[in-house]
Amino acid sequence: MPSTDSAARIASLDVEPGPVTPIADASVPSFPSIYGLYFNFVWSCTRRLGVSEAEIDDVVQEIFIVIHARLHTLEHPGSLRSWIYGIVRRTVSSYHRAKRAKLASTLTLSTEPDMQYPQQPSPQQLAEQSDQVRLLWSLLEKLDGPKREVFVLAELDEMTVPEIALAIEVPLNTAYSRLRAARQEIEEALLRYRAQAAKRGQS
Repeated sequence: MPSTDSAARIASLDVEPGPVTPIADASVPSFPSIYGLYFNFVWSCTRRLGVSEAEIDDVVQEIFIVIHARLHTLEHPGSLRSWIYGIVRRTVSSYHRAKRAKLASTLTLSTEPDMQYPQQPSPQQLAEQSDQVRLLWSLLEKLDGPKREVFVLAELDEMTVPEIALAIEVPLNTAYSRLRAARQEIEEALLRYRAQAAKRGQS
């Protein structure tokens, strides 16, 4: 969950707006309303994209600074959530690149494990979750990154496939294909899990 300090700090940002450009559609919401409506969405997506708990507040703050600065460029208010997720994705990607570069310069390491989506909870977090949630995480871990990202956005964040395609910048058919494949793999893995559970119960 996002910290109270983080929410207060971001809400009180005194950010210089970007160049004043007339917005064609008057339905574009204000920054304060976007912050209130989408803070939890931004925070959870940022966490699942692999940002550590120690750094998530700073990354979320950076995301909202970018949203504030670029809000005047939003051309289609109906695609606001996709637009926001695109900013989250790019900001987190920059965070990971910077982190890899820092590690390479300070530890003379040239590689680092690629970020995964979503991030696996810690053992302590898993212990506190229900069996169903632990099962979901274990099944998601079996998906490759692109399928996992689309599945999580569709099933957990409840984004439509057109929204997802726009957010991750892939053709609509590609997004549909990844989601179908992910659902099929999850269903097959779930059937195997239930079959194994039934066998254990009979033994």
